[in-house]
Amino acid sequence: MSIILEHGNSFLLLACLFGFFMAWGIGANDVANAMGTSVGSKAITIKQAIIIAIIFEFAGAWLAGGEVTSTIRKGIVDTSSFADRPELLVYGMLASLLAAGIWLLLASYKGWPVSTTHSIVGAIVGFAAVGISVDAVYWSGVAGIAMSWVTSPLMAGTLGFLLFKSLQKLIFEAKDPFSAAKRYVPFYTFIVGFIVALVTFTKGFKHLGLDISSMEALLYSIIAGFALALVSVYMKKSIQPDANKGKLQIENVEKVFALLMVFTACAMAFAHGSNDVANAIGPVAAIIGVIQAGGEVLDKVNTPSWVLLIGGGGIVAGLVMYGHRVIATVGTNITELTPSRGFAATLATASTVVVASGIGMPISTTHTLVGAVLGVGLARGLAAINMRVVGSIFASWLVTLPAGAILSVIIFFILKASFG
Repeated sequence: MSIILEHGNSFLLLACLFGFFMAWGIGANDVANAMGTSVGSKAITIKQAIIIAIIFEFAGAWLAGGEVTSTIRKGIVDTSSFADRPELLVYGMLASLLAAGIWLLLASYKGWPVSTTHSIVGAIVGFAAVGISVDAVYWSGVAGIAMSWVTSPLMAGTLGFLLFKSLQKLIFEAKDPFSAAKRYVPFYTFIVGFIVALVTFTKGFKHLGLDISSMEALLYSIIAGFALALVSVYMKKSIQPDANKGKLQIENVEKVFALLMVFTACAMAFAHGSNDVANAIGPVAAIIGVIQAGGEVLDKVNTPSWVLLIGGGGIVAGLVMYGHRVIATVGTNITELTPSRGFAATLATASTVVVASGIGMPISTTHTLVGAVLGVGLARGLAAINMRVVGSIFASWLVTLPAGAILSVIIFFILKASFG
């Protein structure tokens, strides 16, 4: 504990720097989850996406980032392992932040959409297993995360495939597409309002301290769905039939889905900022807790508001400086997206997030979105998918956990040697 007392200020400074760097990586890589399909489908421009993300990602991180943050992400490490040597937890969290940030920097440079959660979890597992003890890791939790590599893309891909097929069947391939759109667009907008509201309540507001039960969240989400469906009645006025062909102008139908995508992008950005900022500030909170407690390792600590500012500011900085690379991969390089295709992918992603949250299944939003985009692409045939890009994405997923772990182990021992 003497090391904590002697170097507490240095640890705190490093935690802030490394936490900001990790948050920067989240902004550079993970914000494509909310904006990639909207930009790729040309529903909004990259500049508009950045503006929307700056506002809603930061608002989510700042307003709903969490009064209380679990110091050890996802129950990966046994805190009792650090009771006698709390400085090892500090070294490990610092190493995890820097290792995950370095990997996210490399992945963003390559345009690979990887999981920020898996990056930080891999880093924590690495330092704990090698630097402390193999028994210090809850391997069942790690196994659950590894399983999500398969389950979340498969679920989202299936939903994306079915949603886009339904759009094709009910609207675009109907004998009278104009009438079909007027009939079915309110139904799809209800689903959007319901699912996005449910995502916001389950992922965006869960840290605000609001006492909202599952049934209340469900009721509010249904109301939001009906409200958006009513709005769509007015939106449909922008859809005009082609006077020459007597059929719906497909471009105008796509405009309606483009408007829906703007709404979903805002809500998903808020939910992402509130939830995934914990990947950066969780380890920072752990370090602050140890320092403030004079070396005692706590399971939960109060997260100061200025730490949320570091996380929100880092996310915004990463998005502005480097976010366009991964947005391009998700939005344009996997398959060609239109607003209706992007709508199907985004809705499939949000639906999978809601279901996974409800059953307590750990998933990666990045893996989920990529799976949904693949599902939408496959609905048009295998030729619509850029398999070379998909192959590189899958390879980056496999490398994420071991890359974070290896980097974390190296940095952990460097810090241990430096501070004794």
